[in-house]
Amino acid sequence: MPRANSGQVVIVGGAIMGSFSAWALRKAGFAGSITVVEKDPTYQCSSTALSAASIRTQFGTPTNIQMSLYGAQIFRAIKAVFGSETDIGFHEKGYLILGGADQVAERTAAVQMQRTYGADIQVLAPDELRARFPGINFDDVGIGTFGAQHEGWFDAWSLLSTVRRAARQLNVVYVEAPVKGFETDDAKVTGVVLSNGQRLACDYCVLAAGAWSGRLVAPLGIDLPVVPKKRTVFSFKTPFRLSNFPMLFDASGIWVRPDGDGYIGGIQPLPENDGDADGDFEPQHDLLEESFWPLLAARIPAMEQLRLHRAWAGHYEVNTLDHNGVVGAHDELINLIFATGFSGHGVMHAPAVGRGVAELITSGGYRSIDMGPLGWARIRTSTPMVETIVY
Repeated sequence: MPRANSGQVVIVGGAIMGSFSAWALRKAGFAGSITVVEKDPTYQCSSTALSAASIRTQFGTPTNIQMSLYGAQIFRAIKAVFGSETDIGFHEKGYLILGGADQVAERTAAVQMQRTYGADIQVLAPDELRARFPGINFDDVGIGTFGAQHEGWFDAWSLLSTVRRAARQLNVVYVEAPVKGFETDDAKVTGVVLSNGQRLACDYCVLAAGAWSGRLVAPLGIDLPVVPKKRTVFSFKTPFRLSNFPMLFDASGIWVRPDGDGYIGGIQPLPENDGDADGDFEPQHDLLEESFWPLLAARIPAMEQLRLHRAWAGHYEVNTLDHNGVVGAHDELINLIFATGFSGHGVMHAPAVGRGVAELITSGGYRSIDMGPLGWARIRTSTPMVETIVY
């Protein structure tokens, strides 16, 4: 696509993806106007603020691995990048992903691929797992894969606040209003129309509206398979302590990690109970006793003693085609750039996607990570590039 260092960019969505795109544009030398439109200035319902705020390199898609490695690089150097007072609480304690005996060959091959792209992943047999993580039951486990570096968790709200503040310091303008629609000519988006009637002219429009992206562009005749799915997080306390407790992904579908002096965790609802969320932020408390707690106690017996502290629900922006993000320009509206659909891994990939969006606009193509595989072409042709490691 043509390169530009001036003009008008409007970014729809002001949470982590939109804010990193705006900041990266300025860092890439874009001197024109950048306006970020965000409907919820409190961010209390944004997927960013309600996420589990983790980062991993254990993916089945090479592009995702590369994006995670860049994200980890930014998180490690956060003070150098954004200032010495910056602290996002990055705990680089790794992901431990467990599999059964029937998955050993498949998972070992996946690790070999991940290492090829720079991930530092260890393969652990059951005896090695028992020695390293005492108190966890590995009797039914055939393999564990562990990220020795570049994996862990952080404070998503601090990260969002940091990059948003940095963008504003670089003369990025934030406008608080819902988007009503888009104005187009034959081949471009020419303006973004807000609910108050205001029209923002644009030379480029970046769609970073998360779970609502699909619905926003549907009136344009664009079938973007991104929908909101509700995910519940349980915050609890338990007597169990393990100093090197990782982010644990269990073969049963549960996940759990330390959080302050307790833990957080969750599990996806069954497909028949996983309709589009449509603004529903009520936690699914039934998942705790019916699914999460029994499976957690089976994996970590001491966690049968559990006291729920609180629960909250947020929205995953699920790409129903393949659970991978959509990044890059539309093929007909050539100045509409997607940065959405990350199906639960958008916060960790926002630094890389923001840089990719900036490269598209200022350089006409990707210069760092080739995000072409995440482009619109596979959506147009319904050709999935399935991400195999999804929670």
